[in-house]
Amino acid sequence: MISEVQPLVKREKSRRNSACTPAFDMATLKESLAMAEIKAAASTTHRKVSCSRKTRTEQQHLAYVPPKQLLMYLVRMGSFTAIPKAKGEANTDDDLDFPPTSAEELLARCSAQLSGLPPPFKRRLRTTGKGQTASVRLLQWNQLSQTLGSQNDGFLLCPPVALDWSCRRWRLLEELVRHSPDILCLQEVDHFPLLERALASLGYSGHFVPKPDSPCIYLPNNSGPDGCSVFYRAEQWQVVGEVRSRVLEVWHVQSNQVVLAVNLRHRGTGREVCVATTHLKARSGALLATLRHEQGKDLLDWLETVRQGRPLVLTGDFNAEPSEPVIRAVTEQLESAYKTDDTEYTTWKVREQGGEQKNTLDYIFHSKGVEVTATLDMPTEEQVGAERLPSLAFPSDHLSLVADFLLL
Repeated sequence: MISEVQPLVKREKSRRNSACTPAFDMATLKESLAMAEIKAAASTTHRKVSCSRKTRTEQQHLAYVPPKQLLMYLVRMGSFTAIPKAKGEANTDDDLDFPPTSAEELLARCSAQLSGLPPPFKRRLRTTGKGQTASVRLLQWNQLSQTLGSQNDGFLLCPPVALDWSCRRWRLLEELVRHSPDILCLQEVDHFPLLERALASLGYSGHFVPKPDSPCIYLPNNSGPDGCSVFYRAEQWQVVGEVRSRVLEVWHVQSNQVVLAVNLRHRGTGREVCVATTHLKARSGALLATLRHEQGKDLLDWLETVRQGRPLVLTGDFNAEPSEPVIRAVTEQLESAYKTDDTEYTTWKVREQGGEQKNTLDYIFHSKGVEVTATLDMPTEEQVGAERLPSLAFPSDHLSLVADFLLL
């Protein structure tokens, strides 16, 4: 069964819906943003100095909170709410059929469609030396929205053909299937109908939750909002209860980022696990790092109510380096499947704005009750190549992460 999960959105009288244009005074906001960045940076520095002699509650009072109007702008920064929504295009994947098939047959189909292009990256699965019996394989990936990647992100070195949807969709499917995952956690999904049909042909079920105000819907010929998805092998997993989602909050204001969570029971062993995926706010600076930290706290608190004591696997594009407060907060409760000190990058790109960006932003976290037995290495700089990402060999600016784990 495939489903689209609608996030719970509060209908506050004071809040405009996404069809309305917020009355932002941009000149004033620019001044406010500059001042807010200074205050957020100062607040962060002060909290680092004070952390040894303050309680957590006292430290929270030191955190900088933006004024309401600025906060309302920040939670929609990256969307284009000052312009009308654009008309979407008809389903561009109606030309494809996906009858029941095997992974080998689908990969052969992908290979035929990608004839003449470089092969995918060869990557090595690094084992921990622990037992491999009855392990579960999970793939985490920000697969890059087609609308954003082709119209908004400004990848300077990416060959245009690498972003052509008629070609790129086969690269995406190839990467999803070739690692043989049991569970897939995806972000920036804006062609969910294609994924649901292709993966259903291999026996996967899945769920999708869109961002409430996706920037995709303001760009021409979009295929709808982007969001997060979770897929799993239906013959292996049974959903326990309802599939849950949430619009993450910052200082009690809903943001534009979501989390999707599903409790799964293994049909063979009866063991249960909560799998959740998210995509936190992008952009650099102390102010946005503070906002991500607030999202992270809301995320962790909410997941406690969803997992109800089950082991947890939390994945996503957190848009934060390991040194950021949000990652430090997460790793106080959960462990990273990838050792952050050894992971040099999970994204590497060159953009019109921001230039070359080489960062670790993507993670697979897990709680007690989950033991990681292997992870997939990142490709080398030589493999990535001078064009960086995305490229003819890889369809996203973010690399996929793969982890094998045991449920204890």
